[in-house]
Amino acid sequence: MQRWEYVTVPLLVHATKQILDSWGDQGYELVSVVPGPSGEQMVAYLKRPVEPGT
Repeated sequence: MQRWEYVTVPLLVHATKQILDSWGDQGYELVSVVPGPSGEQMVAYLKRPVEPGT
């Protein structure tokens, strides 16, 4: 069975692409983007597979 690890990342409007590219380079896939608690900032939810045996 595939296992996943997840991360939530605040997105800055002026640096969204750079932030997502950085996490993508680490093997994370974007799952969703939702408004943050304040409603002003967006939060990205990302996931990547967990290597077997870890």
